[in-house]
Amino acid sequence: QVQLVESGGGLVQAGGSLKLSCTASGRASAMNWYRHTPGNERDFVAGIIGGSSTNYADSVKGRFTISRDDATNTVYLQMDSLKPEDTATYYCNAVTVTDGHYKTDWGQGAHVPVSS
Repeated sequence: QVQLVESGGGLVQAGGSLKLSCTASGRASAMNWYRHTPGNERDFVAGIIGGSSTNYADSVKGRFTISRDDATNTVYLQMDSLKPEDTATYYCNAVTVTDGHYKTDWGQGAHVPVSS
């Protein structure tokens, strides 16, 4: 099991920036960010496979950037031009593959309120 520790959440004003970090206890094939608001499903935000293959939800394209540092097993989410509708609890996950079996582990979540 991969342990994940998130940091960087907090209150930010609309138009501002924030950077989330998520450090894993081991190497993962893919790492992703999701977000959750009460009453809704947990939605995909951004993902990175290997060192450079990335994809984003349409709602954050051009504003959010995902990156990873393999030396420290850390994935980052740089969030720029934040909007009130980005308010959510952000979760990272790590996908590992062992003998053809996929396993997903989750971080504890980082709350990001965006004030208007």
